[in-house]
Amino acid sequence: MNKRILVAPLNWGLGHATRCIPIIEALIQQQFTPVIASDGYALELLRKEFPGLDSFELPSYHIRYAKNKHLFKLKLLQRAPKLLNAIKAEKKIVKQLIETENIHGIVSDNRLGVYNKLVPCVFITHQLQVLSGTTTWISTKLHLKAMKQFNECWVPDYHGTPNLSGKLGHMDTNQIPIKYIGPISRFVKKECPIKYEVMVLLSGPEPQRSLLEKKLLNMFKLFSGSVLFIKGIVEKHQKKEQINNMTVYNFMTSDLLETSLNQSKLIISRSGYTTIMDLTKLRKQAFFIPTPGQFEQEYLAERLDRQGLAPYCNQEDFDLKELERVIDYKGLNDFGYELNYKKLFGLFKTE
Repeated sequence: MNKRILVAPLNWGLGHATRCIPIIEALIQQQFTPVIASDGYALELLRKEFPGLDSFELPSYHIRYAKNKHLFKLKLLQRAPKLLNAIKAEKKIVKQLIETENIHGIVSDNRLGVYNKLVPCVFITHQLQVLSGTTTWISTKLHLKAMKQFNECWVPDYHGTPNLSGKLGHMDTNQIPIKYIGPISRFVKKECPIKYEVMVLLSGPEPQRSLLEKKLLNMFKLFSGSVLFIKGIVEKHQKKEQINNMTVYNFMTSDLLETSLNQSKLIISRSGYTTIMDLTKLRKQAFFIPTPGQFEQEYLAERLDRQGLAPYCNQEDFDLKELERVIDYKGLNDFGYELNYKKLFGLFKTE
């Protein structure tokens, strides 16, 4: 019988779930049987991508942003008790799943309570250093302490330079064995005719996702070119509507999204790390609007701008004239990396 590996991404936007898609596919190719566990949109997305796999719901971390970016940390602190209760509850559920579902290993993408000492456990993160302004030292220390419960940490980035995560994914630590697995993406670059001048690709926690959706929908009604607008709302059924020059979807599954990205000239999105990995793999021109108050996305957007790869601006400052700056940037480019999944999954082959 194939060994069963629990794959559990955090439900914070869709990035953690989507970057687990190539991991799940590779596990299947290497004769493992993935079992999915998450909550909310992340769980719904993976159930649509892998309807034949067993899946289970975990407690929600109740992650929600403040409307005012300056209240971002306060909002997270207020929700800390719910977060700790969710982590405690998911530990119990994971213990039960190991017993009832015959789990032989765990891959947790940023879910701090998805581990158990009875099986090999991996933690996926691109944030060895967790940026939080003046409290970066303590947020990083707490994160590393939580990661010590796992056998390995997989960082989806290059070990040396150039790299995508910068100081987020590169720091000296002996807290846990670290493996740099290179950027991972569910997409493949394809040469095809350009169909859309602009694709808007939204994701992320509320209410900021909805605030940006409303702003961009109103703006692009005045845009003369063709626009593909993906709201990033995973629902039971896919919905499509035409609004003047805009083709609007609530969400897309991987195959259609891959084709649409390849057919789009410019991508407007949050500067989430998984999105950056995807657009790098596809070698796209991009314009980033970081989530207000999210230090990680602000850092990544500023870094890509400094490198001359992709422009960005703050959400409150964005207007269509900002897109004229794109011509001065080189665009994202894939450095090329082949991940040896057979070797990577060796941890799960030990008895």
